[in-house]
Amino acid sequence: MAEARSPRRKPASPVTINEVAHAAGVSTATVSRVLTRSGTVSASLSARVTAVVAELGYTPNVAARSLSLGHLGNVGILMPSMTNPYFYDVVEQVGIGASAAGFRLLLADTGGDPHREEQAVADLRPQVDGLILLSSRISNAGLRRLGDKGEPIVLVNRLESGVGLPAIAVDNFTPTLDLCGHLLELGHTEVAYLSGPSLSWQDRERWRAVETARRLGLAATRIEGDGSLETAADAVEDLLATGASAIVCFNDLSAVSVMTRLGDLGVRVPDDISVTGFDDIPLTRHVRPALTTVRSPTSVVGSGAWKLLQARLHSPETPEPVIVTADLVIRDSTSTPGR
Repeated sequence: MAEARSPRRKPASPVTINEVAHAAGVSTATVSRVLTRSGTVSASLSARVTAVVAELGYTPNVAARSLSLGHLGNVGILMPSMTNPYFYDVVEQVGIGASAAGFRLLLADTGGDPHREEQAVADLRPQVDGLILLSSRISNAGLRRLGDKGEPIVLVNRLESGVGLPAIAVDNFTPTLDLCGHLLELGHTEVAYLSGPSLSWQDRERWRAVETARRLGLAATRIEGDGSLETAADAVEDLLATGASAIVCFNDLSAVSVMTRLGDLGVRVPDDISVTGFDDIPLTRHVRPALTTVRSPTSVVGSGAWKLLQARLHSPETPEPVIVTADLVIRDSTSTPGR
């Protein structure tokens, strides 16, 4: 008569893969193949290993497994602000591609500070396989240093020559010039431009377009801003003091804040003054009047950024920058000059 075997007890200390293999009477390689579903293992053997894993309460060491496979399974994304819906939409699209490839996202808000951003890059690099810098504020010299190291880093919405980093960006110049042309067609001859952050490549490109429109007969005054709701509201009196018949805002957040403040002051949009934005965040379709803006395709930008990073993880080559087109969206916040 066979001797009855007492049931195995879970050890007090964490169970190792070697203990699982010993208990199941197989090699550690077989246990690994069962857990990762890689290679060929018979159904009966797989069932036996799985039962032992459950009985002993074995939990795979994800970090150790990642190191053995040569990657960590993490991707870092740095952005100037987590409060801007535009950034969230881009990150969401990156996340879709990353998740499908088995990667997790680690996010960092740098507050638009280049020093904080550089420190965040240094802090995150040991924890991730690659980084995506969204609207980076790091200096060209700093980006060049990262490029010289061959770091797996992708720039999003910033194009700089000679930095050696893959990049994808929305064309900011052309649609902003189209926006200025729209205002000229309505009869506007003078606009006030509420700027974005001083270190923003996108602001540089949008202001360049507004300045170019001067050749077409559109005078422009620049009022400094930073793309936030609070700063935009505080700038309204200065914007009105320019005497411009239209306000061109750096982004939609600024434009919505400006329209709200104008309403508080009894200034009607667009009857008294026209207002425009940039990005086409969902809010722009629900404010009244609906905002004339430029639609920046976040789905294309986010998925494209992930593809660039994925390619960089497998090859040191730096492809040509990817430029994404954006379209003018005319709604109700612009009309013929009212004053």
